[in-house]
Amino acid sequence: MESGKTRDPFIKEGVEMFRKRLAHYVPFKIETLPDLKKTRNLTMKEVQNQEAILMLKRLKSNDYVVLLDERGKEYNSISFAEHLNALEGRVNHLVFVIGGPYGFSEEVYQRAQARISLSKLTFSHQLVRVIFMEQLYRAYTILKGEPYHNS
Repeated sequence: MESGKTRDPFIKEGVEMFRKRLAHYVPFKIETLPDLKKTRNLTMKEVQNQEAILMLKRLKSNDYVVLLDERGKEYNSISFAEHLNALEGRVNHLVFVIGGPYGFSEEVYQRAQARISLSKLTFSHQLVRVIFMEQLYRAYTILKGEPYHNS
């Protein structure tokens, strides 16, 4: 689940490419929350809270929610693949959530079971889509012993 639409064509192409590749390994669906309207006069907290309402409405009680968050746990590609493998069988429905430009509300943090960080660097929430999907694809090729990942 992610906040806001992908606008840049190169990001759309990258997301679509990795979506198709991931479909060979795992059932995968991308849900995008609608852009909030009339946010110009809202505080950061108010925007986070409005996005939280939309996010939390879509989550089911049995969803295992992982936030992509700069303060989350960092993995290398192999340990991320191992982490995904360890969740398999223990988790019914794994949901990764990319926040909007202001991050997550406290309510969303409380709902999540885990947080992961892609880097200590800050990326736009648009770019995170492609970067994360590539890492998901890489993880599944690692788990299948396929040659995409070189270590």
